[in-house]
Amino acid sequence: MKRSRSIRLFLIGSLSAGALAGCGPDANAPLAVAAENVYTNNHHLPGVGYYHAPFRAWYASRYNQFDPKTQRYFQGGAWLPTPHQTITNLSSPLPEVAKQAQARRTDVPRSGFGSTSRGHSSFYS
Repeated sequence: MKRSRSIRLFLIGSLSAGALAGCGPDANAPLAVAAENVYTNNHHLPGVGYYHAPFRAWYASRYNQFDPKTQRYFQGGAWLPTPHQTITNLSSPLPEVAKQAQARRTDVPRSGFGSTSRGHSSFYS
């Protein structure tokens, strides 16, 4: 009888450990965007865009992207006739910019309890 009880406790303990292992942080999850992190020009974040180091922010187009139709270059949110030339090729985003970028990312799994507004219920029909 004592042996079967210890086997039962071992099995329960193993199941509990396996269930709790899924509750920790995901080792494969991308790092959070923070003002303390350093990013290079054209560092891309899905859902956010490309980082422009001299301007310390993300934009929809790549840094110094050339548009052959307009003959202009994209930098810091504007299309200009010449490419932006600077020695700054890495920097840290401004705190508010980092916060906004983290919120707009599409490569980070979001978790939570969900919302009842997305479901369908015949109770309210």
